[in-house]
Amino acid sequence: MTFYYRPLVQHGPARPDGALPLAGGPLWFTHVEALARGHAPQVIPADDLPDHDLAPLIAPRAPLAGLAMDRPNVMGILNTTPDSFSDGGRHHDPEAALAGARAMIAAGADILDIGGESTRPGAQEVPAEEEIARTAPVIAAIRAEGATPISIDTRKAPVARAALDAGADLVNDVAGFTFDADLAPLCAARAVPVCVMHALGDPETMQQDPRYDDVLLDVYDFLAARIAALEAQGIPRARIVTDPGIGFGKTRNHNLALLGGLALFHGLGCPILLGASRKRFIGTIGGEPRAEARAPGSIAVGLAGLAQGVQLLRVHDVRETVQALRLWQAVRDN
Repeated sequence: MTFYYRPLVQHGPARPDGALPLAGGPLWFTHVEALARGHAPQVIPADDLPDHDLAPLIAPRAPLAGLAMDRPNVMGILNTTPDSFSDGGRHHDPEAALAGARAMIAAGADILDIGGESTRPGAQEVPAEEEIARTAPVIAAIRAEGATPISIDTRKAPVARAALDAGADLVNDVAGFTFDADLAPLCAARAVPVCVMHALGDPETMQQDPRYDDVLLDVYDFLAARIAALEAQGIPRARIVTDPGIGFGKTRNHNLALLGGLALFHGLGCPILLGASRKRFIGTIGGEPRAEARAPGSIAVGLAGLAQGVQLLRVHDVRETVQALRLWQAVRDN
C-alpha cells in the first residue's frame, strides 16, 4: 500500500518545540495527514514518518531564476494573445505588452509569465511561428529594460528556444512536458528551471467530463512521474517547479479538492506554483460572471494557498495580490 503525507501546516510565533519547518520556510507542522487509496485518512505525528518521506517535506528549496523559494513570490500573467479567457487582446500589441510588463513590475511582480497561446478551455493550437512572433520580441524588450525574471509559457521547443534566446529564464509547460519531446532536452541543455503542470487532456478537450479515481492522489502521481522523467533527461529536481493545474481538466469539486490538499505536493520536494487567478470556478462560487472582476476571489484562493506553503502565485491582478500578500505576511509574523 502506498501512503501519501500531507503536512498540516501552521504559522505564527506560538511554535511548539519539535515543530518541523515546511520546505525550509517560515511555516511549520507537527502532524501530517496520511492518505492511501481506499482507506480513511489518519492524522499522525510527523515524527512517525519514515525519513525518506519526511525529508522532502522539510528540505529547503533552492532558488530558481534568481528568486528565493523560502518566501512567496508573485508571478504576473502577460498574455500576448487575442483570445485568452480573461485578458485576451489586452496585450496582443507589442507596445501594449511592454507597457503591461512595466506596470506589473512597478506593482511588485517578482517574475513575469509571457504566453502566446491561449490555453483556455476549447482553445485550439497556435502554430509555433506565430507563438514566437507574439512572445520573443516582447521578452527581448522586457529584458532590455531590466533584470526581472521572465518565464515563457509554452508547450513547444521552438517557442521556448526563441524565448530563451530573447532572455527568458524559466520554461512553464502546461502540458507537463508531454506535448513536445524536444522541450525537456532543450531545457536540460540550457540548464534552465522548468514548471511542470498537470492537465487532463489538451485545452480543446480538457473540460469535457473530466474524471479521476482520486483527484488529489492522481495529480500527485502524475507530477511525481513527470519529475522522474525530467530528471532522467538531465533536469535536476532542484530546477523543477510543480503546478497541480487548477482548472485544467477539473470540475469545481476537483479544483476545491486540490486547493484543500495543496500541502501534499510538498512531498515532491519541489516548489509549488498555484495558478487559479480568475478561473471559472471562482466566478461560479463567488457569483461573478466577469473574469476581469474576480480579483477578490482570486486573492482569497491565493492566500489559502500561501497558508499551505505555496511559493509562487501566478496572477493577473498583481498590485492587489501584492498588497494582500504583504498584509498576510504581517499578520502571520506578528
